[in-house]
Amino acid sequence: METSIAVLGAGSWGTALAAYLASHGQDTTLWVRRRTVAATMAKARRNPSYLSDVVLPASLRITANLEKAAARSTLWLIATPSHVVRSIARRLRPLASPDSRIISVAKGIENDTLLTTTQVVRSVLSPPVPAGQIGVLSGPSHAEEVGQCKPTTLVVAAPDSGFADHVQHILMSPVLRVYGNSDVLGVEIGGSVKNVISIAAGISDGIGYGDNAKAAIMARGMAEVQRLGVAMGARAETFAGLAGIGDLVVTCFSRHSRNRMLGEQVGRGISRQQAETRMKMVAEGVRTTASVHALARRYNVEMPITEAVYAILFEDKRPADAVQELMTRSAKHEDWLPGLYD
Repeated sequence: METSIAVLGAGSWGTALAAYLASHGQDTTLWVRRRTVAATMAKARRNPSYLSDVVLPASLRITANLEKAAARSTLWLIATPSHVVRSIARRLRPLASPDSRIISVAKGIENDTLLTTTQVVRSVLSPPVPAGQIGVLSGPSHAEEVGQCKPTTLVVAAPDSGFADHVQHILMSPVLRVYGNSDVLGVEIGGSVKNVISIAAGISDGIGYGDNAKAAIMARGMAEVQRLGVAMGARAETFAGLAGIGDLVVTCFSRHSRNRMLGEQVGRGISRQQAETRMKMVAEGVRTTASVHALARRYNVEMPITEAVYAILFEDKRPADAVQELMTRSAKHEDWLPGLYD
């Protein structure tokens, strides 16, 4: 069956995906929230706010009508910030059916409900949409590089392996390699919680610490991501893959990482509120930090780096003080999962 695709959201990632899909022969529509911006993009074939150097293919449809974009498409890619996913799903509900297929590319955890983005979509749209046809696309993938067709690898996860295989086939090309996975929760936890660790890495950069400190944050941070994921029901091995260590590496080191960038500003003494105001794009890790802080308590998971980031962002703790507390904690085994040394 021929697939028509609606990319819902014209931020940097939505723009990059829509341009990529259209340039590789896929019937693609990009939904833009603001009508005036949609008109400008349709005429100029560029997004004036995000990835302005990327030329949008002539075949890419651009519209500000969400319902129209969704109605003419058989696959919906939700590319809005995570806190907007619920409102988008509610608008899509009148168009949803057992034939609808949905992929979330948003990385985050809803603050009030502590649900991942696919869980949010399922809570609104399933039924009528079968749960097996709601999946996630994640991995180390800065939009700037995807927009320039630089080699990138991703992972698509869905409960229905046939659906995951279908999306994998649509996305694959010589510049974009996609792996399949059935651990939807693990892929989402990895892609979301790594943003918290990226903020910690940025704070370390801002203070002026070196490579040793960043390596420690990444290694021990991934231990926290995995502990939480497994406690919630994800598979441990998922965090050794693209949505885990792969995404963590790219977001902790890249100049494109908005979470690392925000953390760096905070490490230099700028408040979280000021840092967010200065940024044109959303740093998902800020909201995710609050959600992960709550999840750690719900599942009784030890996450000291996350605790430190939360205290810095929301309780005005001095970054240097938080680091001192981390460094002077009681001695531990380097166990990644509870019970390893029991």
